[in-house]
Amino acid sequence: MKVKTAIIGSGNIGTDLMIKIKRMSANMEVAAMVGIDPTSDGLARARRMGVATTHEGIDGLTKMADYDDIKVVFDATSAGAHHLHDHVLRADGKQVIDLTPAAIGPYVVPVVNLEQHLDQPNMNMVTCGGQATIPMVAAVSRVAQRVVWGEIVASISSKSAGPGTRANIDEFTETTSKAIETVGGAERGKAIIILNPAEPPLIMRDTVFTLSQGAEPEAIEESINDMVAAVQAYVPGYRLKQRVQFERIGDNAPVNVPGIGKVSGLKTSVYLEVEGAAHYLPAYAGNLDIMTSAARATAERWVETHLGRRAA
Repeated sequence: MKVKTAIIGSGNIGTDLMIKIKRMSANMEVAAMVGIDPTSDGLARARRMGVATTHEGIDGLTKMADYDDIKVVFDATSAGAHHLHDHVLRADGKQVIDLTPAAIGPYVVPVVNLEQHLDQPNMNMVTCGGQATIPMVAAVSRVAQRVVWGEIVASISSKSAGPGTRANIDEFTETTSKAIETVGGAERGKAIIILNPAEPPLIMRDTVFTLSQGAEPEAIEESINDMVAAVQAYVPGYRLKQRVQFERIGDNAPVNVPGIGKVSGLKTSVYLEVEGAAHYLPAYAGNLDIMTSAARATAERWVETHLGRRAA
């Protein structure tokens, strides 16, 4: 029997996640889709797929017939709304997978630190840009003695950014910057997101810069290639756009890192492309795909760990 889950948020991310679980999950099923707009496409699509729905938000979810049987709840709403949702869901013993930048629970990037946080009642998926780029910072950190600086630029099509994403822009930069440090291992982190209105829509692109010490380019490039392969296990459209680039920053011309001072070392530049699986939005929306794929991978691993054969 598959474990029952619910999704709060019937927008782009929630709908894409629902379709992924329905089509691809071996140990989970979607028992409920929750929204606040009775006319949303996500709720209509859920009903067509045989999923129970409510447009009364968290209150409607708690009144649903299957609520007691639901073990995992994904929140794909907003950082502000998640605080209330988390309070209700954890009090009722639900495992919370947070796809907002609220960051009540620890930041989780599956290929970097999932195993460390499987006992946490709330796991936060950082942001789409964080899921795409933090593995690259972590890849440098695991072979370098020191990563002084990590900076990421995430560029997504404005058509793939729904109201929830747009409402969370400030939280995106703050959450991603912190996760670059706490998960990626950089001493200082910075994040920038660009909503690109170009037509035709452009595929998600991410650029990662690190300044490190104590590792040679060959070791860093090998670590990055290995990490790319690990991410591809759950996001097949994740790939390097070109080979990793390196630049020596000498003691004669150090860079000034805010809060640290002048530093020399090895600058690494990583250029990524994330193509979506087009389960809901077109393939250019890789930002949706990497976020929902990370959430699905996290929840499936939690089910394997905590419920074992009961979900078989």
